[in-house]
Amino acid sequence: MKKTFLIFFFLQLFLSAQSQIPDFIGEIKQTAAWEKKANAWKLQGDTRGIGSDYDLKYHRCEWNINPNVYYISGNVTSYFIPVSPGFIEIDFDFSTIMSVDSVTYHGAQVSFMQQAGDVLAISLPNEIPQGTLDSVSVFYQGAPVGSGFGSFVKSTHGVDSIPVIWTLSEPFGARDWWPCKQTLDDKIDSIDIFVTCPSEYRDGSNGLLISEIQNGNTRTYHWKSHYPIAAYLVAIAVTNYSQYSNYAILSGGDSLQVLNYVYPEDSATAAGLTPQIVPVIGLYDSLTIDYPFFKEKYGHCEFGWGGGMEHQTMTYCVIFDTWLIAHECAHQWFGDKVTCGSWQDIWLNEGFATYFEALTEQDLYPWNWQNWKINNRDYIVSAPDGSVMCTDTNDVNRIFDGRLSYSKGAYVLHMLRWQLGDSLFFKGLRQYLLDPNLAYGYAKTPDLKQHLEAVSGQDLTTFFSQWYYNQGYPTYSLSWYPAGYNVNLTISQTQSDPSVSFFEMPVPVEFKDAYHDTTVVVFNSFPGQQFNISLGFIPDQVIFDPELWVLHADDVVTEVGGPLQEDEMISVFPNPTTDAVQIVYHFNSSSTIMITDASGRVVKTFLSNLKQSTVADLGDLSAGVYYVKLMKENIPVVKKVVKL
Repeated sequence: MKKTFLIFFFLQLFLSAQSQIPDFIGEIKQTAAWEKKANAWKLQGDTRGIGSDYDLKYHRCEWNINPNVYYISGNVTSYFIPVSPGFIEIDFDFSTIMSVDSVTYHGAQVSFMQQAGDVLAISLPNEIPQGTLDSVSVFYQGAPVGSGFGSFVKSTHGVDSIPVIWTLSEPFGARDWWPCKQTLDDKIDSIDIFVTCPSEYRDGSNGLLISEIQNGNTRTYHWKSHYPIAAYLVAIAVTNYSQYSNYAILSGGDSLQVLNYVYPEDSATAAGLTPQIVPVIGLYDSLTIDYPFFKEKYGHCEFGWGGGMEHQTMTYCVIFDTWLIAHECAHQWFGDKVTCGSWQDIWLNEGFATYFEALTEQDLYPWNWQNWKINNRDYIVSAPDGSVMCTDTNDVNRIFDGRLSYSKGAYVLHMLRWQLGDSLFFKGLRQYLLDPNLAYGYAKTPDLKQHLEAVSGQDLTTFFSQWYYNQGYPTYSLSWYPAGYNVNLTISQTQSDPSVSFFEMPVPVEFKDAYHDTTVVVFNSFPGQQFNISLGFIPDQVIFDPELWVLHADDVVTEVGGPLQEDEMISVFPNPTTDAVQIVYHFNSSSTIMITDASGRVVKTFLSNLKQSTVADLGDLSAGVYYVKLMKENIPVVKKVVKL
């Protein structure tokens, strides 16, 4: 789901040319501020274990909607299989605000009770044996009380204020308007949706449109999906939609329909924008696996919430901006096919969609790629703390925290890609999506970790401890000095939050002069770690992480005149025998050569007019160990010392 943001911001993006650098993070920042005002309260999450004693197999949903009236009526028939003995009652998540007219079992009415905590408890006339398929039907009506991001909303569109009713159930809103099993552990194996509305309106929903049947002044739309679906992804939207289709060719050669339901007043504009999704689908298809619902469709349905929602096979969106539709499309893989198994793991939905939105930039609009990294890094480090793991799953603002669940979640994936390399990273994602225990089901963070470890052979325990479970980011301090064609490099770091004592990471360092440019990767595993790097040239510039692969901020890179290495140490013994050394350096002008003892005291000085080397006579020095420094404009520069 792309979080709410102000409509004027989206219109600005819509009017901008693609060649302009967008404000990638502006929409998320505005989203967070908007939602904190609108949702400054707690929600009771799905922690009660409703339905743990049965496996939900199928829903037949028959709903009556008139967008002129804030109301819903109808019935839901649910097929289930008990997984525990003694099954004599079935419970659904369902708001006590709604009126249940009756519940039937095998055609006869049975007793029920609407309990505190929005539970509909249905008493069965006899025990249903474990492993037996059975069903109940709930007939109900009412004006839902929306929660979360609305769940059930009536609004208008266009200059004529045409009414529209739409739903958005993430995270806990499905129970507001229909009896369901809302826990993140049991998807509906298949679903039929029948929506009856006044004939001048259309309904946009999940799956394939099987039929449209005229019944006098009403029309019934039948949508069917054979793919498993989470309760919060079931959706309906009813108004006077115009419709048209685009088509994407998948890697296997299949043609995928992209069905668009848009407000008539926006249809001309939308028709020029929705084709942008075609290469995006092709990109995601090539990077991971085939579009997960290719036997049905993908689509867009315009609605009035200030963002987008990845309803399975049909994204609801406020406008057809490139980055919005790319983000929501990515959810079909990450969020819909494989859904987070806990709101604690929401980054498996939102972090992935945000990063694949970024991969769209890298592949299709590469001039924006570096700016995406800069914007998201700056947003993440705007506060020193916060984990990607959601620490309060009852708070809708924390679940959908733009800085942590979206941006930092995306950057964690970026760093995993860096640490594993493209080939292994995307192979791991493919294995994650294809895992029969996860595909069209639910996953948690350890599932992703296991697949990335399996393909790479790496132990990622430390990585996930640092970047997912704990908080903050590092600030690096690099000091370097050239030693001939080698560079001596020291890396230190501080941490923005005490939950991580040290961030162990492979880090890239770029070395440059007027003619050379070399990037070296070192694994930084402890504070003050020193590296001696052979380059074949003498750099005059060092740049830390030039491509922004690692999350960090406020780094300092300093060139220093450091201590000499062992090959620059001179042993004089015995004396007065003359000892001579050749000092090799590469200046375009003369330099001062200084000989110091072990304490750093200067004991001999030479002025060299040679540009490449000089021979220093040390015959009058006492026996001992000495060191060499070259001085140019009073700046110490270490060069290689060769004993003759």
